[in-house]
Amino acid sequence: MTDLSSPGRRRWLKSAGAVLLLSVSKVGLAAQNIVAIRIWPSSTYSRLTLESGTSLRYKQFALSNPQRIVVDIKNINLNHVLRNVGNLVRSDDPYIKNARVGQFDRDTVRLVIELKQNVTPKVFTLEPVAGIRHRLVLDLYPASNRSSNHQDDPLLALLEEYNKGDLESSQPAEAALPGKAGRDRPIVIMLDPGHGGEDSGAVGKNKTREKDIVLKIARRLKTLIDKEPNMRAWMTRNEDVFIPLKVRVAKARKQRADLFVSIHADAFTSRAARGSSVFALSTSGATSTAARYLAQTQNESDLIGGVSRSGDRYLDHTMFDMVQSLTINDSLKFGREVLSRLGKVNHLHKKTIDQAGFAVLKAPDIPSILVETAFISNLDEERKLRTTRFQHQVADSILAGIKAYFANGAPLAPRK
Repeated sequence: MTDLSSPGRRRWLKSAGAVLLLSVSKVGLAAQNIVAIRIWPSSTYSRLTLESGTSLRYKQFALSNPQRIVVDIKNINLNHVLRNVGNLVRSDDPYIKNARVGQFDRDTVRLVIELKQNVTPKVFTLEPVAGIRHRLVLDLYPASNRSSNHQDDPLLALLEEYNKGDLESSQPAEAALPGKAGRDRPIVIMLDPGHGGEDSGAVGKNKTREKDIVLKIARRLKTLIDKEPNMRAWMTRNEDVFIPLKVRVAKARKQRADLFVSIHADAFTSRAARGSSVFALSTSGATSTAARYLAQTQNESDLIGGVSRSGDRYLDHTMFDMVQSLTINDSLKFGREVLSRLGKVNHLHKKTIDQAGFAVLKAPDIPSILVETAFISNLDEERKLRTTRFQHQVADSILAGIKAYFANGAPLAPRK
């Protein structure tokens, strides 16, 4: 029989206890891995994200009566962040009825999402990007939106809602609208409030989020445009939802837009940077260091939202190579009209149009500009961006630029 009172045995028990305490400590640390939970409901799809200090392993399955999506998350324990998930569900979420969590076994947390309707779920992980740590993402799409061409990437499947395979062609996605724009039919303008959902865009020192400000400006501009007898505006998003850059372009082509205006309020590496800017597409590199930097930060949106770079072939290769110089020239003319009007309500960061490889401006057949309304990283301009007065001034200026562009005989080629 072993003598547990011997010095050697006592040392062994002490070592074993230390190992046990270390294991318990590691479990306790694992419980802290979930640092944030976010739910983004929208009419297009709902997204739930768990943000963690380390990569998460999971298993997903579905249950019925009632309909539920279950996600078992490995090697974690419940903490106060996880327990709060039920409080994050909004009553107007089209897909999620409620959410709850429980400790399924010693090292597994079970997340249960009860549904309001049949959905196509997509669960995946994302590596850290743009200051966001590891994420486990659950996207819930209407079941009817499943696409045989994009089963592995439902966000890209949204493309097929707006284009039926024509994105790899230089031809317009739809036949051109008949008649002369502004005379025989309304001028169609697609407004693109940047960012949205998981992608907040730039955030000012006082926590002002770019995605919120630009949505307010775009809504105001849409209201103004729709009051014009010869114009009509559409929006790439009118709620707090992540929309891939390529889908924004596809929406414009589907509506056969005559102009595309992407609205932003970006940040720069220096808080001293200030002023409004207007950008157009470049097919041969950026025209300035600032333009290159801003294009890189804007193009990060797809990475933040979880769209793989492999899916960018629609824009980054075929369409990019086919962008017509005439469309870019028209974009520059349009941009100059808007820039000159913005200069009446705000300091201009640069008095000429800059160009860079902005993915959202790559429609080959629609004059497109990106408006940086002001620098949200600048304290004075952040305060200005928060005011209704400045938001309305920016909307008024863009509308004045649109009117001037067409008043000066802007051609609607190459699509007419």
